[in-house]
Order: sequence, then C-alpha cells, then structure tokens
Amino acid sequence: MPANCAASAHPIASTDTTAWEAELTLGFSQRGDKTALLNRAHRGPLTVQRPFYPEGEVCHVYLLHPPGGVVAGDRLTINANVESEAQALITTPAAGKFYRSGGGEAQQTVNLKVAEHSSLEWLPQETIVYDGARLSANMHIELAEQSRFIGWEITALGRPAAGEGFSDGCAELNWRIQRDGRLFYLERQHLDGQAFLARWGLSGHSACGTMFVYPATSLHLAAVQELIGDEANRGVTLIDELLICRGLDRQADLLKGFFERVWGVVRGDMIGKEVCLPRIWAT
Repeated sequence: MPANCAASAHPIASTDTTAWEAELTLGFSQRGDKTALLNRAHRGPLTVQRPFYPEGEVCHVYLLHPPGGVVAGDRLTINANVESEAQALITTPAAGKFYRSGGGEAQQTVNLKVAEHSSLEWLPQETIVYDGARLSANMHIELAEQSRFIGWEITALGRPAAGEGFSDGCAELNWRIQRDGRLFYLERQHLDGQAFLARWGLSGHSACGTMFVYPATSLHLAAVQELIGDEANRGVTLIDELLICRGLDRQADLLKGFFERVWGVVRGDMIGKEVCLPRIWAT
C-alpha cells in the first residue's frame, strides 16, 4: 500500500483557495460532584459549545467546526486531557465533511489522554470523505492502567444517496494507543478506490468503522458476540483487555446504530451508567 495519499492522475480542481489551520485543547477535571471543563483554548475555527450535564456528573461536550467542511490544505488538531476521577463524553453535532481535492491533502489529528480512574467516551458522528478527497486522519490515545475508554470512528466514503461512489480519492486512517506509557495497539488503514471495491477491502460498502473499549473482559466479548449473532459484516475481538469492534454497511447511520448497541452493552461496566444519548443527535 502507498505510504500516503498520492495525487490522482486526473486531479479534480478545488474551488477552495483558503486553507484553515485550527487547534482545540480541552482539559477536564473533577470538581465537587461533577466533571468541569476547566481548560479550553482554541486557535482558528474549532471550538466547543458550553458543557451539558444530562446525566449528572458526566461532562458532555460538543465539538464545533464553523466552516462546516474541510478542504485540501486544512489542518485540524484536537487535544483532550481527562484528569483523575473525571468523566467526559465528546461528540459532534453533525457529520464531518472532507471535500474533493485538486491533489492536496487535508489532515486531522486527535490526541486523547485519559488519567487513572477517569473515563472518556469519544463518540463523533461519521466522517464523510467525498469522492476525490484526500484525508490523513490520526488518532493518538494515551490510557492509564486504570482508566476507561470507549471510542469509535465511522468513515463514509462517497455519497451513495447522491449516486456518488469512491473511485478517485483516499483516506489514511491511523490509530495509536498507548497504555501506561507503552505502545499498546497500532493500526493503519489505507482506503482508496481499489480498497473500496475489492472483496479484501470494503466490497463496495460505503461505510466502515472501528470501535474500541478498554478495559474489557471475556464477558464483554461474549455479550457483543451474542449481540452480533449472524448479522453480516460485523466483528469483534478481544486483545489484552482491548475490545475491538468493526463493521461495514451501506449507510453510516446503520453502522452507528450498531455501535450504539455495543455501547449499551458495555457502558454500565465501563462508566457505571446506562446509555444517555447526547441531545444534539436528536436535532
């Protein structure tokens, strides 16, 4: 596989002439009976709404990207640090959109750090990668030994509802997970037109996703296996307390629905609470 997203032999001209470089840093700390967003700093068009507390102490935060889409040359960086005893949930109000490119690459980097006895739920809505777009997405997660983490990333290639497939573009999706300061898990996916169609790739499915849960047990594995049953294009495995769920689907919302059901299976043990859907998902 290529090491990065190379320019197409027939590049699609982009009408966007201004590239954004934006960075957002969030810090969560336990204060009294709830988690507070005590550190919030941003540069460029990347920010958050005020925190919400629909279930008491867990701090729900919604990431906002006012331009509404990402073009070639844009660089977005999101940093989140959850201190000891804090509980945070981060999501987005809508799908992220990466538009077609004339050959340049858009970059998104997410750095998450979860301290001892704290929890983070990273639950963004799907990322839509338009045909002809070039995306490099990197997830760096630092977990303490006694931390708790639930996170997913859902990628939609092309726009099937508009009759658009994914023949001219690529997405580099990289996960790097550290536990107690040591590399724990490393994954790299290269998705292009060939991978989109191939049986060894997505086999024409427009949506693909990965979900991680830590720390998980064989009981969680068995529960998710039972949830999946004979359902096609779903899978789950357990690697040294890291539960990894994967899925393919023709629509991103169907895949998100599957991950939500898995969330419902594991959240009680991970967070100590039943699922509480972010209110922004209903708007």
